[in-house]
Amino acid sequence: MKLCVFDFDSTLMDGETIDFLAEALGLKEKVAAITEMAMKGELDFFESLTTRVRLLEGLEVEKVDEICHNLPFMPGAKETIKELKKRDYKVVVFSGGFRNATTHAKKILGFDADFSNVLHSKDGRLTGLVGGDMMFDFSKGDMLQRLQRLLGVYKKDTVVVGDGANDRSMFKYADKRVAFCAKEILKKEANIIIDKKDLSEILTYI
Repeated sequence: MKLCVFDFDSTLMDGETIDFLAEALGLKEKVAAITEMAMKGELDFFESLTTRVRLLEGLEVEKVDEICHNLPFMPGAKETIKELKKRDYKVVVFSGGFRNATTHAKKILGFDADFSNVLHSKDGRLTGLVGGDMMFDFSKGDMLQRLQRLLGVYKKDTVVVGDGANDRSMFKYADKRVAFCAKEILKKEANIIIDKKDLSEILTYI
């Protein structure tokens, strides 16, 4: 068995989910600035995530789902996943974003599983709290190791694809490390660099 793990925001999806959510509250620029710093590795991921989610307090869950179900996917995303599965890869998504988006995307793009975070809500509105699988800088690497042991997949049969600083932790556990339209901090740890917004480009390396 072989394993390919994708980041979601700015990798399978063209943009950052939290920035789209913040736009509904007129806070896109404020949240996007924090997101950018976090993806460059200039802020602790946990602190940046909790700070940004706190700003979403009061947003209706119905609106969250509407936004998350209409996010723009990266060119080539669906075709690339389909081809990887033909090549006997298990395709999984690790996202510091939210299950509202990744679980819906799973139905559209056809990957096998998603690990992401949950926006807490009460009485139909976000409370500004968040929890889940991908809260910390180390979360993706930690989850990848557990998944490899569970599936019996080795480093040499693992591909990881990401764009930001919080993807670094999973890079050390994969022989093929793809920096896709990525920040410089991630490019330094990649052995495949793709700067064209077309995910199908990765298939030439796999």
